[in-house]
Amino acid sequence: MNLNPSPEARRLAQSPHNIFIVGLFAFDLFMTPAVLGMQLGMISLLIPLFCSGSLMGYINWRSKQESVWFVQMHWRLAWTRCRILLVGYAVSATLILLAWLLSQISNDPRMADIIWTALTRIALMPTLIIVLVTSVMAFSAYSMAQKGELPDKLVAKFPPPEKAEAAQA
Repeated sequence: MNLNPSPEARRLAQSPHNIFIVGLFAFDLFMTPAVLGMQLGMISLLIPLFCSGSLMGYINWRSKQESVWFVQMHWRLAWTRCRILLVGYAVSATLILLAWLLSQISNDPRMADIIWTALTRIALMPTLIIVLVTSVMAFSAYSMAQKGELPDKLVAKFPPPEKAEAAQA
């Protein structure tokens, strides 16, 4: 839906998408491979996960704060992208757990190491794919904020204040 927000509201509505995109690139596409490359162990993957989780917590908190309706809707839209990313994290965590269990039942320690290494790299793929998908979605939402637009589903779920008052009357 095309709305006509002020230039200031458009600028502020771009912020959640900027924050989300920077977090994706910094924590998921840069820090995670760096941690893996330093061979600090799989437990070190909790560092980018914690950073990304903190950023998503901030986006969630901001999405619940009262603000200009248009800006608040873009914070909610960014939070929707965060929830999609959390699903990717959950799928990868489940696959990493499965890889750990499979490596534990191997009798040969070298084979266990090979299984662990191969399956953990495969387990990170769902998150990587979702990172790429959500980055495209976030860039699209950034463009929508710049144009003064919102998805129709979001407007239907959270009508603008003027429409909400008219519906109650």
